[in-house]
Amino acid sequence: MLNTERTTLNLPEMEVNIKKVIFISAVGTLIEWYDFFVFGTLGTVVAPQFYDKSTGFGAIIYWLATFAVGFVVRPIGAIVFGIIGDRFGRKITFLTTLIIMGTCTFLVGCLPTYNQVGDAAGALLIVLRILQGLAIGGEYGGATTYIAEHAPPHRRGFYTSFIQVTATLGLLLALIIVLIVSTITGTVKFSEYGWRIPFLFSILLLGISLYIRLSLKETPMFKNLKNNGNISKNPFMESFGKWQNAKIVLLSFFGATMGQGAVWYTAQFYSLYYLQTIFHTPDTSSFIIMGVALLLAAPFYVLFGYLSDKYGRKLFMLLGLALSCILWYPIYMGMHHFRYNETATWEKIESTSIVMFVTLVYGPIAAYLVELFPTSIRYTSLSLPYHVGNGIIGGFVPVVGLWAIQLTGNNFAGLWYPLVCAGTTFLVMLFVSPETYKYDLYETPEDQRDQNLKDEGLVRYDTQDLN
Repeated sequence: MLNTERTTLNLPEMEVNIKKVIFISAVGTLIEWYDFFVFGTLGTVVAPQFYDKSTGFGAIIYWLATFAVGFVVRPIGAIVFGIIGDRFGRKITFLTTLIIMGTCTFLVGCLPTYNQVGDAAGALLIVLRILQGLAIGGEYGGATTYIAEHAPPHRRGFYTSFIQVTATLGLLLALIIVLIVSTITGTVKFSEYGWRIPFLFSILLLGISLYIRLSLKETPMFKNLKNNGNISKNPFMESFGKWQNAKIVLLSFFGATMGQGAVWYTAQFYSLYYLQTIFHTPDTSSFIIMGVALLLAAPFYVLFGYLSDKYGRKLFMLLGLALSCILWYPIYMGMHHFRYNETATWEKIESTSIVMFVTLVYGPIAAYLVELFPTSIRYTSLSLPYHVGNGIIGGFVPVVGLWAIQLTGNNFAGLWYPLVCAGTTFLVMLFVSPETYKYDLYETPEDQRDQNLKDEGLVRYDTQDLN
């Protein structure tokens, strides 16, 4: 028997409201991803501004390591803001993470350089990058939870897939802004001061996003928990201190987010740096190649989210993981074979194809993660495995990949790490992970989702029994 609030919901009214919810959530999330990714986009240009230029290729590695620091602290942000979101609501968390992210990105554009203050420049950059990582750690779980808890059950994959597009569009926006500014200022002036403009631009985006997010209201499910006195007293312990739920957290990591993170960052950052550092593709050309690939792939996140409502989440995620593992090597080998083609045709094909693999995995995964966990601890439970898998595993793909190439002299060595991660997730998802697309987010002791988990040996406890 389901909660009475569920049975009185007006689905046509929800369809109208959900469009506003998606727009407001997606715009804010897109801007946060822009703030987070503009840093990575400018790696080869800005690295000498903060690190010793004499290190050459090593300056890029230092920059990527600083980039990766933001990913390392994302799980901490996931826990901190996940607890806030589960205890005090989704809206306040949205606003807090947005302010931190936008402010830090703006301040990066104000920092002194290595020539001005020496090693202190890199240290200050790392501090801001840590704060950015904490903020983005709280953003994704909030956005997916917020939309999913508004969405009609039969369209949950479709609606949450719009949040999945925002990460790609945030990167695309970063590429566009960088390309426009570098074109206007020219290469020399862009290296001198123009690189600051994309960071400073974030203050305008912050103002826009804050304005529209202030109109957000709490989700019906969170309101229902609050009204019934079922707010989690300790989301951290309920998420990770009880084996019944902790093993679902582990399963969501090994069976979903680890492989997704490897696929995403191999396609959208490792390939960018690969073009720039191995093939020495000019920055402008590499930005255009990646930008076109991202633009072409963007609609497919929504398509596969939509199809996952009809045919299940696992089918499409498994397909994306399998294609990545099978075709990464041939694609990169082909890119090397045709590297002297001045039209860079193969580079365009390569970039587009591997980004398409991402859409299969990333499109349905938001709904999949949301459906694994109960409302009272959903924000905390899904945020941590997502940001460990996407943030740490995925975030280190570029730096580990380029380091492996430099260490071994093998231009394909950078693929070993993401192949292991994606392959592991494929096997765990195929043989262990449950299918979730028919799960009901409204939780009662008789919840069908609990029964499904029991049938698969993955029983989830009822959080009301812990209070």
